[in-house]
Amino acid sequence: MKINVKAKPSSREEKVEKIDENNFTVSVKEPPVQGRANLAIRNALAIYFKTGTANVKIVSGHTSRSKIIEIIK
Repeated sequence: MKINVKAKPSSREEKVEKIDENNFTVSVKEPPVQGRANLAIRNALAIYFKTGTANVKIVSGHTSRSKIIEIIK
C-alpha cells in the first residue's frame, strides 16, 4: 500500500495523524540532517501500522517534506 506523507521534522512531539485513507502527517523530533528525520518517519509509521521498519520504504521525496511511502504488511 502506498501513502502520501507530509513530514514535519524538528517537532516538539512525535505523532502520526491520518488525514484521509491515503494521506498522513508525520511529526518527528529529529532534524532533517543526514537522513535522521527520514529514519524517524519510517520508525513512526512502522509503529503506527504495526509492522517492521524494513517494511516501510520511502519511494520518493527523500529530500522533500512531501513523500510517497510504501508499506508492506
